[in-house]
Formats: sequence, structure tokens, C-alpha cells
Amino acid sequence: MDASLTLAARPLEDETGDALDRLSELVSADMELVNATIIERMASDVPMIPVLAGHLIQSGGKRLRPILTLAAAGLNGYNGPNHIKLATAVEFIHTATLLHDDVVDNSDLRRGKKAAHMIWGNPASVLVGDFLYSRSFQLMVETGSVDILGVLANASAVIAEGEVLQLSAAKNLETSEETYLKVISAKTAALFAAAAEVGAMAANASADKVKALSDYGRAIGVAFQLVDDALDYDSSASTLGKNAGDDFREGKITLPVILAYERGASDERAFWKRVISETQREEDFAAAVDLIRLRDAIEDTLKRATVYTDAAKAALTAFPDGPYKRALVALADFCVSRAY
Repeated sequence: MDASLTLAARPLEDETGDALDRLSELVSADMELVNATIIERMASDVPMIPVLAGHLIQSGGKRLRPILTLAAAGLNGYNGPNHIKLATAVEFIHTATLLHDDVVDNSDLRRGKKAAHMIWGNPASVLVGDFLYSRSFQLMVETGSVDILGVLANASAVIAEGEVLQLSAAKNLETSEETYLKVISAKTAALFAAAAEVGAMAANASADKVKALSDYGRAIGVAFQLVDDALDYDSSASTLGKNAGDDFREGKITLPVILAYERGASDERAFWKRVISETQREEDFAAAVDLIRLRDAIEDTLKRATVYTDAAKAALTAFPDGPYKRALVALADFCVSRAY
């Protein structure tokens, strides 16, 4: 394996905040094992595979989904090896979806770096994504649990359905809030839910605790995406690892746009139709931000995110107080607080 692909246990970025840092510290030893497993299972006799996959996997993501798997196992007192394999599988599923997303969206950048398909081409990015999906299923099978395999297989199918639903809603300003929530529940929240759920399942937690962690993961997944979509129209968002305006320039229909369009006067609606469906000018993003603020669309998107973080914290009442529970509660608060 090329030495450049060595994956050290990386500190989380400063901008992720104390809540995520605390949770990361709790699972730091396990994350080192996950990182080592990523290196091992990313290996291939085809040199392009580890190089292309490593380009994205090493690009500075927060590893939030595998951290959830490890934390859910830790919350339930698990000490075996399977949560390492499952956390790795979750990260591979996430990376595969990003590789596919960037091809579908024709994105130039991912996490501040040139997107893989811009370097190696669309076919290679799609196929390496497929390779990572396959590796993730190998890891699931090794746990010996058909139930765990079923949870992650179902999540993978739901993510794909969300991608297709988003594609069908692309540039459609008549997209409802309900449809939007279906998209993010499938594209984002399904893997958050599965990540937490399988960690609890690996620990042989009771059915009510497994469901509680699934509910927790799903709720923070929705909240996380709502906040991300709000940050796209926040000029300070670049400090949080997201380039403001990316969704706008790609013509994505997110909740801030849906709310601003629904509440807008006729001239505002005409503006949105032009910039989403037709042409954009250099000054249009600033105008879009002004309209979104005028119609309180960012504020109301964040209020909806708070509803989901409250639901996430409520789901954790099934567990006694302890460091893992406190860190997961703080993580739910962080999902929204990072916007302020």
C-alpha cells in the first residue's frame, strides 16, 4: 500500500465544536482500529481503487456516522470486535454515496478538494463507489448477524431511493416541504439511523434500546441536513467546512428555497424561477440570500432542526446517565448550535 494512504487517527477539525470532540474522545481507541480497518479493506490489486477512495476518505470528513456506531455500542457496554467492522462498513457506505453524488451533481469540489470524478472521471468514481459498497457488505457478513445485514442493506436501498427522489425534484420549485423531508430522511437520516442502530445491535441491546438509538440517529440526521441546507445561504458558513452557495449554484431545492419561494411576492418568485431553472448571474447569490432572510427562511429552517434535536434527546431517555449519553445529548445540541 502506498505510504501516502496511511490513515492516522486524526483529530477532528476545530470547527466541529466541543460536543463532537467529547464524543470522539470517548471512542478514540476504537476509531484508531476503524481507521486501520479502512486502510486494510480499501486495499486492492487494482492501484486506482485505494488511490481514488483514499482521496475522499482522507479529505477531512468528521467521521460522524462511524462515531455514532461506536458510541451506540459503547453506550450499551459492548467490548467485542464487531462494532469496528460495522463502523467501517458505515463509513464505506457513506463514502460510496458521496462518490456517486458528486457524479450525479457534477460537483467540482468535495470537502474543499477537487472531486474524485474531476480527476479520474465519472466511470472510475462510480465503480470505486461500487467497490466500497461491496466491501461494506463483506464486513457486515463477517459479523454473522443477518439482522444487522438487513438493517444496513435496507438503509443502502433507502439512500438510493432518496437520490432518485431528489433527482425527480431537481429544479422544481413546486416541490413541497413534505417531499423535501422525504428526500433528506432517505438521503441523510437513514444512514445516521442505521449507524446508531447497528452499534446497539452488536451489543445485543434490548429491542427498545435499539429502537431508541435508531430514532436518535434518524432525528439528528434530519437536523444535521436542515442546518447544512440553511448554512448554504449563510455567508459565514465557510468557517464550518461548507462552501456557501454550493446548493444554490447547483439549483438544489432545499427548505430555505422552498420557504422563500412559497412566501415570496410575484417578482421574488420570478427571480427564483430564473436562477433555479434558467440562468444565474454573479450577483444572484447575494440577492438570493437577501430574499431568504427577508422571508425568515433560514430562521424557520433552523427552528425545524431544533424540533428534531429535541426528539433526538428525548429518545435517549431510555438510557441511564453516563458519559456516552451526555456526549450524545451534547452532539444533538451541536447539530443546531454550529449554525450560530
